[in-house]
Formats: sequence, C-alpha cells, structure tokens
Amino acid sequence: MTQTIAPRVRTLVLLLLAAACALLAGAGPASAHAALTGSDPREGAVVDKAPAQVSLTFSESVSMDDDSLRVLDPKGKRVDDGKPSGTGGTAYSVKLHAGLPDGTYTVTYQVVSADSHPVSGAYTFSVGAPSETSVTVSGQGAGGGFVGGLYGVGRYVSYAGFAVLVGGAAFVLACWPRGSGVRVVQRFVVSGWLSLTAATLLLLLLRGSYTGSGKVADVFDLGLLGDVLQTKAGAALVSRLLLLAAAALFIAVLFGAYDKREDEEKRDLTFGLAVGGSVVAVGLAATWAMSEHASVGLQAGLAMPVDVVHLIAVATWLGGLTALLVALYRGPADTPVPALAVSRFSRVAFGSVIALVVTGTYQSWRQLGSWTAFTDTRYGQLLLVKIGLVAVLVGVAYFSRRWTAQLAEATPAAAGAAAARREEKGAGKASTKASGNASSKTGAKASANASAKTGTKASGNAKVAEKESGTTKRSGTAKESGAAKESVAAKGTGGSQRAAQLARQRAAVDAARQKRQRDADPNRFGLRRSVLAEAGIAVVLLVVTTVLTQTEPGRTEEEAKAAGTSSAGSSAPATGAVTLDMPFDTGSQNGKGVVRVELDPARVGANDLHLYVERPDGTAFDIPEVKVALTQKAKNIGPLPVAPDHITTGHWSASGVQIPMAGDWEVSVTVRTSDIDQVTISKNTQIG
Repeated sequence: MTQTIAPRVRTLVLLLLAAACALLAGAGPASAHAALTGSDPREGAVVDKAPAQVSLTFSESVSMDDDSLRVLDPKGKRVDDGKPSGTGGTAYSVKLHAGLPDGTYTVTYQVVSADSHPVSGAYTFSVGAPSETSVTVSGQGAGGGFVGGLYGVGRYVSYAGFAVLVGGAAFVLACWPRGSGVRVVQRFVVSGWLSLTAATLLLLLLRGSYTGSGKVADVFDLGLLGDVLQTKAGAALVSRLLLLAAAALFIAVLFGAYDKREDEEKRDLTFGLAVGGSVVAVGLAATWAMSEHASVGLQAGLAMPVDVVHLIAVATWLGGLTALLVALYRGPADTPVPALAVSRFSRVAFGSVIALVVTGTYQSWRQLGSWTAFTDTRYGQLLLVKIGLVAVLVGVAYFSRRWTAQLAEATPAAAGAAAARREEKGAGKASTKASGNASSKTGAKASANASAKTGTKASGNAKVAEKESGTTKRSGTAKESGAAKESVAAKGTGGSQRAAQLARQRAAVDAARQKRQRDADPNRFGLRRSVLAEAGIAVVLLVVTTVLTQTEPGRTEEEAKAAGTSSAGSSAPATGAVTLDMPFDTGSQNGKGVVRVELDPARVGANDLHLYVERPDGTAFDIPEVKVALTQKAKNIGPLPVAPDHITTGHWSASGVQIPMAGDWEVSVTVRTSDIDQVTISKNTQIG
C-alpha cells in the first residue's frame, strides 16, 4: 500500500509546482493600483503656447518625492523645477521653466499608491506642433526587473509562512493537543515562522529599491531604508517583525511547557495560549490589511477588519489542512492522528469556509463594483478562478468528511479487537504458568528422594578426595578465577553493544510493522488521499490569492475607463473640467479631424463649454457648422441642445450651459464639413 502512495504523491507535487509556476509567470510585476485619471495638458495634446505647469490626477492618494514627476524636452533635458506640489493627495502639479520652445515634451511619473504599490507611466504633449524627440516612453514601469521579481517571491513566501504558522498552531491547539509532542508537526510550525520572518526582512530591505530605481545596489542603501521606515508599508513590516518575536515565545511555550503537561493540566494552559495566539494572529493579519487594498477606497474602516478575518480564515483552513497532511504522511507510526482530531478539524474548516464566503462576498463587491468587472477586468477574472478553486476544494473536503466518519466508526471496532487479543494473550500466559508450577512440584519431589539415597555414600568419598586435592584446587581455582573475570569483562563490553544493536533493530522492525498496520487501514488511506488532494488545490489557491493582492482592483480599472482612459493614460484635466476627444470622418475631402469638447466645471448648474476642431496633424480649422446636445438616458432627460458661438479659427464656445442633475451624460456633437457631408459623434462622461 505504501509503495503505491509515494509515486502518486510525487506526481501530484510536480503538477502543483507546474500550476504554481504558470500562475507566477503570468502574474508579472505589480499592477498600478492608483490609476492616472487626468492630466493637463492631456496626452497627445497640441497647445498654442507652453503651459506654466503640468498637472496629474490619480484615482487614489499617492506619495511623491522630488524626482517622481518630471517633464523632459525633445532632447531629454529636464524642464521642470523638480518640486511637485500636491492638492489633496490625488492631484499633483509641477511648474515648468519659462519660454519653452515649440516641440514634443515627455511627462514621466513614478509614485507610490496608498495601498503600497508603485505606479509609473509616461505620455507626451506638444507645444506649437509635434516634433521628433529622443525620449523613449516605452518600458516605463515600476516594480519590475530582478528586484521586482524578488519582491514578488517575498510576498508569496510571506503569505505561505503566515498560513503555515497560524494554521499549524491552530490545528494543534484546537484539534490535536498531543500533536505538540510530534516532531514533524513542531518542525512544520517552526518552518512557517522562519519563512515569514525571513520574507519580512527581505521585503523590508527591497522596499526602497522596489518603489524607486529598481537597482540591486540600492537594496543596501541605509538612507533609503530610513526613508522606507517612515512610510506606511515600512511601518507595517517593522510591526510584523515585532509580532513575530511574540510568536516565537508562543511557539516555545506550545512545544515546551504545554507539551510536557498531562492532559488535565493542558486544559488550563490551552485557554491562555488560544487567547495569546489569537492576538498575535490578528496583529500579523492587520499588517497586511492596514497597508494594502483594504486600507484605501470605499469603507476602509470596515474593510480592514473584514480583511483581517478573511486572512485568518484562509490561514486556519489551508495551514491546518497542510498540518493534517504532514501528520498523516510523516507522523510517527506509534502516534497516529486520531479520528477525533480529524473530526475537530473538519468542524474548524467548515467554520473557516463560512467566514471566507461572507468576507469574500463583501470584498468582491468592494473591489469590483459591477457584474461586468468579473469578465472585463483582470482582477475579476482572477477572482472567478479563485471562486472556482474554493468550490472544488469544498467538494474534495466533502469526501474527506466521509472518510473521517468511516474512520471514526472503525476506530471503536479496532480498539475492541485489540483488547480481545490482549485478553487472549493474557489467558495463554496464565495457563502456561499454571502448568509449569504443577510440573515443578512433581519433579522436585522425585529428585529429593533420589538425592537422599545416594547422598550418604557420595559424601564419604567426597571427604577423602577433598583432603588429597585441597591444595591443588586452591591453586587452580585462583588461576581460573582471574581468567574468568577477564573473559566476563570482555563478553560484557561486546554483549552490551550487541544488546543495543538488537534493541535498535527491534525498534525499527516494530515501527515498520506499526506503519504497515496503519497504512493498511483503507479508511485512513482514503483520508490521506483526499487530504493530499485538498492540500494540492490549496497551494494553487494561495498563489491566486497572492496574485490578486498585486492586481489592480476592478473598480479602479473601470473608473479609469469611464474617464475615457486606461490605467496608464488620462483624459480629464486636474481642474475638475471634463475633456472629451472625439475623432470624426464625414467622408468628404478634408473631412477628417478631431473634436475636443471641454465642459467646466462639469457639475450641476451653469457650465462653460468650449469646442475645438483640429485636423489629424493637430492644426485648428473651421467647418461650416457644429452642434452639441446633452442627454441622460437613465433619467430620460434630453437631448438638451447647445448652440456654441464661433470665437476664432477652430474654436467655439457657449456660456451658462445648464446641467440639471448629476450622472452619466452623453455628449453628442454634429459636425458638418460641406453642404451634404456631416456626421454625429458621441461620448459618455460623468458629470457632478
């Protein structure tokens, strides 16, 4: 039976490693969790004169330093003053040098979002007319390269270490108190602590380079490390190290004083360990909740405790499951995992699944915001994979519960059979002893009679012989006594070694026999296979969960799309005005161009509307007629016509444009380039 298990275990482990590697390979560097939703000048714009400053607006608060926002001229020379100024945490601007010549300018930014992830990107705008530029905007990405990859590995190891540490300790305390004395369980929990501690130290050292230059040399920059300690992410990592020191004390007590106590005494210490361990586990989980997704966005005050519960539920379920697997496969044969411990873990796992469903539902709503985000965003797609894995894991756990029930039913019968065998063996020994006693009594009586008859004659002969050989015997006896002592001493040394060797052989044989008996149990064998399958799925689930923490939330991505931009681009200026670019083609000669509509301040009430018409090369030109209409289809409002006045070449304007209510408005523009050639184009925008 055991020979068939090992190949299956190796095959499943290889498959799990392959699946994990595939997920890791597809994860890539951390996505931007704060999206750039606005810029002034906007991306690709051609302005008549050089602006006094460049402004950027993000979807959530970001942090900047003097090199975070840079503006480069066509030759790659920096033309900003290097001192970005913030307006509320989401909008930043940097002043430009006066008298900038015409040409194409490049804006680059690299910031850290409020959820601790680096965000970077670049775009261009032109003054007067586009020109050639020596600045390359491709490959602008933060969190990549060797340092980014190493940082990602550290994140995976830290989540895995947390699950092993918390789940393994919970399994011992809540399900199998005697497991505190099992060496493989002790090593399992300690390995979780070591992994989490090492990964936390690695993340702390890499943090400065990860969010900055990405250079390996900066990892050992003490000045950069000091700056990291002043950030939210750095404080969270330091707090995690302090909590791990408390966790080390907890482990020492769990596998020291707790293990040495009797079952009655363990009950008194279990409560204290459970309370202390829970406090440490909550603190460790909070170091993630207070520095990542849960700490920003909607309902952050509620999202952080929900995230803590979610992380602890994951660790209790997956870490405890792995601890059970280790105990089933690597535990000593004389201390098998009892059916009662498996039944207890089954109940604990069920409670963890309930907590995961409740907290996961809330997190999904908070991070996605709409049903379409499940399929239209990477975060939603990964979340669907996670939900599917949880469903499969619950299905496999159902079979584990069935094996557990059968094992619990078989245990009393096996115990009764063992007791019967012990009674039979005891009865056999008693019978043999009684027979031996009777034989001894009969034999002793006969021997006594024979000895009495021959004793007198032998005694006389013995006395004469003793006198003649007394001297010789004494001399020979002395010699023989010394030799005998030396022989006994030699035999004693070799005998003790031989006895120790035989004892070790007997112990190995007994252990192998006990293991064969344990593995021959079909119920326990089935439980081991189902738990192995559960643990395999759990490994992939943990990888997907870690990738999710590095992926831009679906709500943020959809907000960026609604603003007419991707996560790396923008379309709304930092002043609050809405800018819409709408290409058109009426089909006639010179009928192609771009209409730009600016609505300021884009809120309920009176607004100023400016409309610009440009050729594909960015030059302004006039057309015979242009009309604008505003419609809110959700409330059946409109279309509200707007007749802008012609101001100058390619520029129309209208003042006092009334927006009756906030919401999603459709802005339609009708462009006529000749007497018969015209087209209507439209685009939606959020107003108010």
